[in-house]
This record gives sequence, structure tokens and C-alpha cells, in this order.
Amino acid sequence: MKILLLSAYDVDSHKRWRQGLLNAFPEHDWVSLSLPPRFFRWRIRGAPISWSLYEDEALRGAYDLIVATSMADVATLRGLYPNLAATPLLVYFHENQLAYPCSGEQHDSIDPAMVNIYAALAADRVLFNTTFNLESFLAGLESLIARLPDAVDAELCRRIRDKSQVIPVPLEDELLRFPREENGDQPLTIAWNHRVEYDKGVDDLLMILRRLRARTHDFQLVLLGRRFRQAPPAWSHLQEEFTAHLLFDDFAESREAYWRWLSRAHAALSTAQHEFQGLAMMEAAALGCAPVTPDRLSYPELFPQSRRYQDIDEAVDLLLDAPSASPCDMSEYAWGALRGVYADVLSKTADRR
Repeated sequence: MKILLLSAYDVDSHKRWRQGLLNAFPEHDWVSLSLPPRFFRWRIRGAPISWSLYEDEALRGAYDLIVATSMADVATLRGLYPNLAATPLLVYFHENQLAYPCSGEQHDSIDPAMVNIYAALAADRVLFNTTFNLESFLAGLESLIARLPDAVDAELCRRIRDKSQVIPVPLEDELLRFPREENGDQPLTIAWNHRVEYDKGVDDLLMILRRLRARTHDFQLVLLGRRFRQAPPAWSHLQEEFTAHLLFDDFAESREAYWRWLSRAHAALSTAQHEFQGLAMMEAAALGCAPVTPDRLSYPELFPQSRRYQDIDEAVDLLLDAPSASPCDMSEYAWGALRGVYADVLSKTADRR
């Protein structure tokens, strides 16, 4: 097949998914268009303009299938290019703007959510990375419908649900083969490998570490999250208070270095307030870390109850228990296990016309 692959906001997990598809299916003829992950509100509405100016020849081609992320305003793009309007369309939701938490510093607008909705409506098949993502999107859509003035009802939700399916963003096969470092003689080593942003629960992280320190001083921290110009205030407090415990505090310079740091840790901790899949925790678990996650969001789909906490004290208990915890088998989420599922949905979507 000749496939047009569109990623309008090619942030880490989106880029991994896009490159994973290209690597998993070399037999197809891919034309991959992506845009850098910056200027979010411009990207989600302006991608068709940018691509029409710089990728016009590619967009005028003939394709057997279009695969697009939900960030791509693919409905507008198909209107601009009639040759694409009749091409079967598969849309992948890494997240959804109907359930994405607002930072309080962003302009509140329904526009990004409408791009998601139009993409889902235009698609012949809609994929979500987790059931949590699917259900939160539909719940948000139901709530939106209730606020709209007229000419819309629950049929919109039914129409999207009927063509939806859950398939996770896969883990690289080589991740599961990566050698784990021996850490039996180390103090309790805790990894926190999330973006340092408002929705990743830095306040909760600080409280958990303070409670842990009240019970033991014998632990060390590996802080691997991507950093930005601005960080939650609790982040600087954490770095100052726990300087003596910091084994590593930076964004890893390479994928292999990142995996190596995770392979040294006993536990990987999440304090996320929002998470549509949780690739960071899946990676850590695949590398032998005992996951310690909130009992919410997408985590109940991924990890057993024994690795999820309800409150700060339970989180500390799970951290202290991590060196003796049984590993979580993540092989079902590898590309090797999911390639056939992706192959089936690509084929069936392309064949629908």
C-alpha cells in the first residue's frame, strides 16, 4: 500500500509511534509528513496551511490509506485536497483535548477539541491508545453536547464509538532485551521519568518524598523528566531539599542512557494528575523497575492493583517494597506482539472502499 502518514505535533510519543509504524511495515510505501512539537494552538489549526505550502506535491499524490494523529486537522486537509477526500482514513488518538487538563495559563478555547471531533467524524476507523483515553473522550463529548444550543445529540457519540478500537502505542522490541544492571547492593533507587509540568503531580512527588524521608534516609533519586523554561514551584523545592539523595537529575542525552538509568532503579514512581497511556511507566516496568502508580487514569489497564496506591502512605509502602517486588511482564505491549493487530487494522481500513 501507499500510505500518507500525518503527525502535526510530533512530540516524543507521537514521533515514536510514527517511526514505529515506518519500521514495522517497510513493505508499504510511506509518505510521512510531520511538524515540530511547538506552538501547539497554531499547529493544531495551522498544519493544513503549513503542509499545503511546503508539501503540496506530496498531498496531491494518490494513496491507498491516510493515517493521521488526532492533532492533525485532517478534515480541513481533505477539503483542501479533493484527491484525499475519498481516501480511507485512520485516525490515532494519543490524547484528547476534551479531557486534557488546563494549566490555568492557557487561553481557554474549544477549537482544539473541535479538531479532534472533526477528525474522528471524518475517519473510517478511530484508534485510541487506552480505554481511558476512549472513554474520557466520549464522556467529554457527551458533556459538550449537553452545552451546545441545538442540532446535535448522542448519535454523535454512538457514531464515533462504533468505529473506535483500543491499540496501545507499542514499546520497542529492543527495550525488552536491554540488559538490566545489578542493583542488589544499592540503596533503594527511585526513578521519576516524566515531563516536569503542571499535570505530572510535582507537588505530590514532593510530599511522597518527604514522607519517605521521615521513614528512611537510605534512598537515592534518578530524575529523568524533560525540562522546560518554566517548572512548577515544587520542583525547585524538591531539588534543594533532596540534593543529598540525587543520583542523577537531568534529561538523558540518549535513548540508551535513559534506558540505562531506568535499568539501575528499583522503583519507578508516577504522581501524574493526567496520563492517557503512560509510556514512561511502561518503559520503566519493561526494564525491571517496580511501578508505583496512582490508582487512576490509564494505570489500572496496565499494572496490577498491588502496584497502585490510593494515598501518600500507600505510595511510600510500595516504594519501600520495590526491591522485593515481582517484575511486571510488558511483552504483550511490544511491537513484536502488536504488529499483527496494527497490520489487520491498516488492511481493513484501506479495504473499506
